[in-house]
Amino acid sequence: MELRHLRYFLTVAEEKHFGRAARRLRMTQPPLSRQIQELEAELGFPLFDRARRRVELTPAGVVFLGRIRGLLEALDLAVHEARRASVGEIGRVAVSYISSLAYSGITDLLRAFHERFPKVEIALREMSPQAQIDALKEGSIDVGLLRGRVDDASLAFACVARDPLVAVLPAGHRLAEHKRIQLGMLAHEPFVIFPRQRSPAFFDQIMAFCRDASFTPRIVQEAPQLDDIVSLVAAGFGLAIMPGSIRRAGRKGLAIRPIVGAPRATLYIVWRADDNAPALQEFIGFVRSTFVKKKADQRRTASVGSAIG
Repeated sequence: MELRHLRYFLTVAEEKHFGRAARRLRMTQPPLSRQIQELEAELGFPLFDRARRRVELTPAGVVFLGRIRGLLEALDLAVHEARRASVGEIGRVAVSYISSLAYSGITDLLRAFHERFPKVEIALREMSPQAQIDALKEGSIDVGLLRGRVDDASLAFACVARDPLVAVLPAGHRLAEHKRIQLGMLAHEPFVIFPRQRSPAFFDQIMAFCRDASFTPRIVQEAPQLDDIVSLVAAGFGLAIMPGSIRRAGRKGLAIRPIVGAPRATLYIVWRADDNAPALQEFIGFVRSTFVKKKADQRRTASVGSAIG
């Protein structure tokens, strides 16, 4: 029994006429009649009562039709969904992100992706950069968003944004009176920072910036979460150097100032180099294009503002 036999049977059953069914199937009537006879011979019982002028289903044909119609509908749905999965419209992507992205529009980004690909399930987890790399290599996540380049041949990455770093001070700090901070002005200040094991690349970047300004930060507190760092700064334990997206946190008790020279923290999207899952590739492309568009919009806004000023 072949699939075409079932489709021929369904068409004749719906038309109740071999001639009309043949025209609908774009074939002549004699071959169609032979195909139905072959199906009946294989089944061992008749499906149609041909004694009348109008083709009618036998009792066995009625039962067979009920089952076959559902089977063919399920098959068509399976083909349709498989085709969508093959181009990334259906699937599941496990995404991890660093805590600072909570203030960088990741919610808006995921909402926009869901609107475009509603059948792709996104599983979201906040993880440190090092934990993301480990999870990617283990296969427990599909893609990560982190700061700092990845030196691992099994992983692929692409830069999606460069965020200016800012000095985050307690609101009453003496340096808060400055509109911009020279990095060297922080040489003797206490620092609050992520532990290096949580974010090696970002930690090393901060250390390198400070060394370029001829000092080593005096670290008095380490905290694993961005909210903890912000709380410690607001409480006066020290200051921090963080991506400029921290402005969106809206936390009270802070003075956030740009740093002269505008050093930047780079955001990367990272995935397994051999993972070509269509839904994943659609997500990567969407993230990269969204950040590119966002950057272009920011440049355009700045240009208009400059022209008005």
